[in-house]
Amino acid sequence: MKGAGGKFALLLLIVAAIVAFFLFDLGRFLTIGYLREQQGALAGLLAREPVLVIGGFFVAYVAVTALSLPGAAIMTLASGAVFGLMMGTVIVSFASAIGAALAFLSARYLLRDWVKARFPSAVRSVDAGVAKDGNFYLLTLRLIPIFPFFLVNLAMGLTSMRLVPYFVVSQIGMLAGTIVFVNAGTQLAAIESTGDILSPALIGSFALLGMFPLVAKWAIDAWKRRNVYAGWTKPKHFDRNLIVIGAGAGGLVTAYIAATVKAKVTLIEKARMGGDCLNTGCVPSKALIRSARLAHEMRNADAYGLTAADTPVRFASVMARVRKAIRIIEPADSIERYTELGVDVRQGHGTLVDPWTVAIDGGERLTARAIVIAAGGEPQVPDIPGIKESGYLTSDTLWDALDEREAVPDRLVVIGGGPIGCELAHAFARLGSNVVQVEGGARILPREDAEVSAFIADALRADGVDLRLGEQAQRIEGKALMLGNDTTVPFDELIVAVGRTARIEGYGLETLGIETGKTLQVDDFLRTRFPNIFAVGDVAGPYQFTHFAAHQAWFAAVNALFGRFRTFRADYSVLPWVTFTDPEVAHVGHNEQSALEGGIAYEVVRYDLSHLDRAVAEGTNAGFVKLLVQPGKDRILGATIVAHNAGEMIAEFVLAMKHGIGLNKILGTIKAYPTMAEANKYAAGEWKKARKPERVLRLIERYHDWMRT
Repeated sequence: MKGAGGKFALLLLIVAAIVAFFLFDLGRFLTIGYLREQQGALAGLLAREPVLVIGGFFVAYVAVTALSLPGAAIMTLASGAVFGLMMGTVIVSFASAIGAALAFLSARYLLRDWVKARFPSAVRSVDAGVAKDGNFYLLTLRLIPIFPFFLVNLAMGLTSMRLVPYFVVSQIGMLAGTIVFVNAGTQLAAIESTGDILSPALIGSFALLGMFPLVAKWAIDAWKRRNVYAGWTKPKHFDRNLIVIGAGAGGLVTAYIAATVKAKVTLIEKARMGGDCLNTGCVPSKALIRSARLAHEMRNADAYGLTAADTPVRFASVMARVRKAIRIIEPADSIERYTELGVDVRQGHGTLVDPWTVAIDGGERLTARAIVIAAGGEPQVPDIPGIKESGYLTSDTLWDALDEREAVPDRLVVIGGGPIGCELAHAFARLGSNVVQVEGGARILPREDAEVSAFIADALRADGVDLRLGEQAQRIEGKALMLGNDTTVPFDELIVAVGRTARIEGYGLETLGIETGKTLQVDDFLRTRFPNIFAVGDVAGPYQFTHFAAHQAWFAAVNALFGRFRTFRADYSVLPWVTFTDPEVAHVGHNEQSALEGGIAYEVVRYDLSHLDRAVAEGTNAGFVKLLVQPGKDRILGATIVAHNAGEMIAEFVLAMKHGIGLNKILGTIKAYPTMAEANKYAAGEWKKARKPERVLRLIERYHDWMRT
């Protein structure tokens, strides 16, 4: 049986069997009264035809449990009455497990694909939980007979649990209840109903038994924790509730939350407060990008009916504005402000001495019940021959290196086609540099859909960036970059922007045996191998965004301070990001590329900005809104916006996806006119238009024709 035909045939077979059961009143044979009447006859038949009786009973029991028909409890009693405790237990144990497995497989075959397509994120979350703790939870459910077994079969069939573990755990879990019922069947004369067996006391005993897997899991986890801390002496008293290493976005938010809930917290930072985002990343780059955009608009003022002004860029003044933007923002991240909030801020390098102790610059030692590592990241530098001698710059170092220059670099090479490389290449090209951008891959912005990459590539080229795609940097000789096609690219300045790497060395992690790779290995609660040591931001991954680090910080702070009462699993299901080229690229959820990789069904909705009134008036009508929608529903799976101020426009879709707001509600929401936000509503309108009820509209058209007669 394959495809829809096979599913329909199986469903028809199941329905037919269930209808036959009730149509022919087969349930009358599955009552205690009938069992009492036939007990002697069945015992006699067993003596004459043991194979026939045992085999027939086994098949009937499998059928009843596989079809989730009422009567399994009565049949279990019958097994005790007819076969005795030992044989009856063996027969029922295997028959019930096989029947449960068949119901499990049927539910999976008929419904899993449909449920997975309809609720993809929920299915992924459940599957992750099942992969980790599914056996424990299944055993708990099987041990407590108050949970209907047919619902367990159905629910577990919709998960990714494998058949063999399901069969084995089910058989073990149902064994205790099976023995109770089979044993009761040996005393059939004293039983009037199943209620005589499932007394409140017995159900309570089963409930306690059902808690055993959870208690066992807790005990195993406690044993693991004890082993992790073996060889380390825990302080009898702690100086702090929490110590945070690193005062970037993740560390600042963690310390802020801790201080807000009145915890005693120390924040340690070896460099500048605010981390990379304030000092060398988000703030300075966006200030530079704004100046570059204004320079571009001045040179193209004739497009707005004004006189174009090709005024030379005073780069020193641009950099002064960049520094001013940092100065305006930095008080919010300053030592003074955090001290006022109640945070003990220390300048220095924090190193873990043991799981509860941090040394500052190798001297003063502070202890804390919990520690959060938020050390951030740093630019990755590829191993290109000659790069160390080239005087290369990175997104961290270019601000100080170019600070005193009166003019932009004349010849600038940018290695890297990710968001940082594209932003810097675009900005410097607009400021007047002759920019060559080198990307070894086939396209820039590889995490975006191919059409988005192509759109931004055209925008970069239109502003003078010489894009070299699919070309590898081979070596650097003096002030020239040699490419794999024997091309030589001279430069005055070289910017390396091939990504960032976690800053995880020099913090004592190796001494403690904390696992490291590209990032620290953390669980869903942001704990390292030591349950009291957490990590957030670039050091934890999997994303390297300021807002992502701040988002993780909430989970780390709450789990670190209140984890003994409740822990919260970090949720990354709705994460937006923006690349600040012009136009900007804003993204949340799935795009076509990730949906195809994940096997997620989707429909594409697209609205082009070429005729959006506000965009036309602004002269920024290049771009589009692209939505991925669940087939047959208005649920948004993902959104990509390529537009001027796309980063602001994406917020509506982030909110909608987070709180389950569909396209129908977005379409029914009034937007101010004329605004860029109308594009989101019009995209929802495109979705609705493609699903207009043609048959109903034809009937309405006939009605209007009739009304004119």
